[in-house]
Amino acid sequence: MSDKWGIKNYIKECHAIAKEKGWWQEERNEGELIALMHSELSEALEAMRNHAKKSAIAEELADCCIRIFDYCGARNIDLEGSLLKKIEFNKTRPYRHGKKF
Repeated sequence: MSDKWGIKNYIKECHAIAKEKGWWQEERNEGELIALMHSELSEALEAMRNHAKKSAIAEELADCCIRIFDYCGARNIDLEGSLLKKIEFNKTRPYRHGKKF
């Protein structure tokens, strides 16, 4: 896969692989799917805490993206369009959005 693929194609590919590997034989619980995304971020945090190589951290972050892409594929969510809209909106926000942290 090339980095010029675009998010829509990553979504199609990740969801197709998950279906092929049996993860969508039955309807899946929304909470479980979100928790699996969380778990990949938690694994990235643990890798950071353990001073793992950047490649190990990147792998966990990639796993989170794969789970997000799979979910968006299953639910027909236009992540790419939403991401582009959100980026443009964030350009209009004030410095640090007025928040301390």
